[in-house]
Amino acid sequence: MLKQLRQDHANMARMLHVLQLKQKSLACGERPNFQLVREVVDYILDYQEGFTQPLEKVCTERLKELDPSSVEVTERLSSDYRALKSRLKRLSNDLDMILMDAVVPMDRFAEDLKAYLESHRAYLRDERELLFPLIQENFNDQDLEALAAALPEGAQAQLERLQEAYPELYAELRDAPEPMT
Repeated sequence: MLKQLRQDHANMARMLHVLQLKQKSLACGERPNFQLVREVVDYILDYQEGFTQPLEKVCTERLKELDPSSVEVTERLSSDYRALKSRLKRLSNDLDMILMDAVVPMDRFAEDLKAYLESHRAYLRDERELLFPLIQENFNDQDLEALAAALPEGAQAQLERLQEAYPELYAELRDAPEPMT
């Protein structure tokens, strides 16, 4: 289970890398492929709904029972997650406006995207450094099975679906460097 979580983190890091490349080109005054940015944002939003929320719910509830001292960490991660999701929804709304040729200040959008990327990377780091060790220390095989049952299919199946739905995005992800974990 922890191996799957780490693989999912690596895949998300690749997504963030693709967004970072688009953000850097935008910051240099170039116009990136906003449809590709839209695809990445949609994928992350779907991933948060289907994966991050169930992970947070199962882990938070079970860790409270097993290790009451974990509440501070899990509540902070929950708060950070809500803020991250809110930022991403704002970016998504701005992308809608951009794709409809509405006037959106590109420097502000580039800065918002950069701030989102920084906060999402920090969130992934905190999950990896704070939540994963708590899971490893406290969860037994039954807890891990319950966690696996609460989560959607693994990262590989999601990437295969992504390849079919968004071939251009998949090509960028395939070519993205292996993230540092």
